[in-house]
Amino acid sequence: MGVEPFLADRTPVSVRNEDGNSQIVLICEHASNYVPPHLDGLGLPPEKLTEHIAWDPGALGVAEKLSDLLDAPLVYANVSRLVLDINREPDHPGSIIKLSETTEIPGNAALSDVERSTRCAEVYEPFHAAVDRIIDGRNQRSPWLISIHSYTPVYKGAKRPWHVGILHNDDTRLSQQLLSALRQDPDLVVGDNEPYAPTDGVYHTIERHTAPFGFAGAMIEIRNDLISDKEGETGWADRFHRILKGMLTPKKQ
Repeated sequence: MGVEPFLADRTPVSVRNEDGNSQIVLICEHASNYVPPHLDGLGLPPEKLTEHIAWDPGALGVAEKLSDLLDAPLVYANVSRLVLDINREPDHPGSIIKLSETTEIPGNAALSDVERSTRCAEVYEPFHAAVDRIIDGRNQRSPWLISIHSYTPVYKGAKRPWHVGILHNDDTRLSQQLLSALRQDPDLVVGDNEPYAPTDGVYHTIERHTAPFGFAGAMIEIRNDLISDKEGETGWADRFHRILKGMLTPKKQ
């Protein structure tokens, strides 16, 4: 299995609305299920690459619509998390996985140090450099970094009751406002650090780009059956636009 050229036919990261005026910076780490051709689908049948193990279905659609509504820059990845998960430390066991849920990933089974380093250099580093660049361009305003994800309604046979979850670390400046606003809808089951939490290792991007600088951040997880079509994507983007617009509006004394 060759490693050169690694991404001959695409860039590892894209930026939408780079000059957007919002204080918010949106990111979508699991936007793509793309696997470079020379990796031969990581040894998986093509239908497996359409499943959640390879990406977050619907997340990019929501993020793009929200970027337009908020006039916010959006940084998103163009490579599957099965190649390398940019939302993990490069040396984290979940960075390049050999087993996803119940699916073995043959193409990740016996990587050399050179192959691992190549994936990090070609996928992880450009993505995080792009996030740094966009944050640095916020004209001295303290940015809010918000990551858009989706998750499966059923995981390893267990049903997940939540429609949406908000993930956060000890800094709850954004998460508590998001949770409070979502809970105003009695029809929504809202998860607080559900179905994942930072202790699961899923908060790397937000942590890396906020905690050292005192910036605020949060992660949005939407159940993917709710954003499986354009109508669902638009509805959830509209919902978070209303919430975030209200959060950005100065409160009257």
